[in-house]
Amino acid sequence: MLKKITMEDLGYDIFFESNRKKMGLDNFDVARVIVEHREAYKIKNANGEYLARITGSQMFNASSREDYPAVGDWVAATILGPEHAAIHNILPRKTIIKRKRTNKSRTGGKDEIQIIATNIDVAFITESIGRDFNLNRFERYFAIAKDGGVKPVIILNKIDLISNEELDLKLAEIKNRFNEVEIVPASSLNEEGLGELKKYIEKGKTYCFLGSSGVGKSSLINKLLGEDIIKTKSINLRSGRGRHVTTARQMYFLANGGIVIDNPGMREVAMTDAGAGIDGLFDEITALAKECKFADCTHVNQPGCAVLEALKAGVLDAEKYSNYINLKKQARYYEMNELEKREKDRKFGKFVKKAKQQVKKYKY
Repeated sequence: MLKKITMEDLGYDIFFESNRKKMGLDNFDVARVIVEHREAYKIKNANGEYLARITGSQMFNASSREDYPAVGDWVAATILGPEHAAIHNILPRKTIIKRKRTNKSRTGGKDEIQIIATNIDVAFITESIGRDFNLNRFERYFAIAKDGGVKPVIILNKIDLISNEELDLKLAEIKNRFNEVEIVPASSLNEEGLGELKKYIEKGKTYCFLGSSGVGKSSLINKLLGEDIIKTKSINLRSGRGRHVTTARQMYFLANGGIVIDNPGMREVAMTDAGAGIDGLFDEITALAKECKFADCTHVNQPGCAVLEALKAGVLDAEKYSNYINLKKQARYYEMNELEKREKDRKFGKFVKKAKQQVKKYKY
């Protein structure tokens, strides 16, 4: 006989229960969003799964995308029947992973916030050996994860494609740049590293796989599930990469009680207002910035800049500095309103040009 699932098995705890009471939502059922469709959601609680839509009043009161449910959210709902429900409210989120994106078809080219997932404990930042491997991209994922209160862990996938010697060089390169982030080398083909990956996943905790299309996120989740639930495609022989199949965010429940979320691949990772996450990620530069002559130093061309002095002396890695400047630039640009953006566009190009000149000047 199968054991009945509990709310705790789905990740529910005192944080969400206390907030439910504070919000006066005692008369509603509580469920977790496990799939997000274009105009509907699939939610799950101890009694089952339901196709749900948000109420008209919630839609009317929403002022931004963050006011709508996302995969990982806990919601107050009314169960309308064996398979349907209505969502009335979203419980406060513990953590959130979000990014900026431009959707030309929906926003006319304007930026909007995309909620990737909420109430996540660990983000598995996944890259594969080959064309996808990029330290700067790791850094961007780390910034949005840390800004949302989520711990990042690196999964270096498809290690079966290289020799042990080449793998050691790749791992040394990652550790030299990110000495505090844990790394799991893995291969869904020969299941190498799968045991170590399973050790990270604890009962009742939620893990989100992030990465570009074709890096093998879905294949790894299938291995964790023990069956091919998520559709995948074979390697493209020309590019050496997997073909993108996942089209919607979805939550899966492992036999050991862990919870994982698969995400469509992201072509780019653009910053929102992730200033705190960036500062936390580049703690070396943040510490140097305290020694700058001016409190509002942008670390590009100001006199008395401790960051530029460290770059010139070779103490600070040039590529790391360049990525920091680009990420801070994106975060600041996002914070501007539309009028400020138009006024700043002219200066924006000059800012980037000067940053690149500094890198070329001190890189060699």
